[in-house]
Amino acid sequence: MVKAGETEKITINLGFVDLGQIDLLVQEGFYSNRTDFIRTAIRNQLAIHAKTIEQTVARKTLVLGLQHYTRQDLEAVRATGQKLQIKVLGLAIVADDVSPELALATIDSLVVLGAFRASAEVKAALADRIH
Repeated sequence: MVKAGETEKITINLGFVDLGQIDLLVQEGFYSNRTDFIRTAIRNQLAIHAKTIEQTVARKTLVLGLQHYTRQDLEAVRATGQKLQIKVLGLAIVADDVSPELALATIDSLVVLGAFRASAEVKAALADRIH
C-alpha cells in the first residue's frame, strides 16, 4: 500500500560550484537543507512546464497519478480475453499477489514515467513489455 507523502529516492551529480551555491543559500536560511532547495527547484520547473505536461498527458493518453492493479483486476481482464496497455505518469503498482503468469496473460505493454512497483518475478516476466 502506498502511503501519503511517500517518495522515490533519486541520485544526482552536481558540480562543486553549484553545490557550493546551494550550501550558501542553505547557510543563509533561504532553504532548510539541500533537499529542500532541490525539491523547490524541481517544483518550480514543473510549474513552468505545467501546460506542456498537461497537453502531453492528454495526447499520449497517460493516467496521471497512481494506478494500482490487483489480482482481482487482472483476473477480470483475463476473463474478457483482453490485454492491457498500461501508460502511467506517476506510480504504477502491480499487487504482490499477482503471479508472473497472470501478468503475462493480461499486460500487453507497460509505459511508466515515474516509478513501477511489482514483485521481482513480475518485473522479470514483463521485462520485454516495459518501455
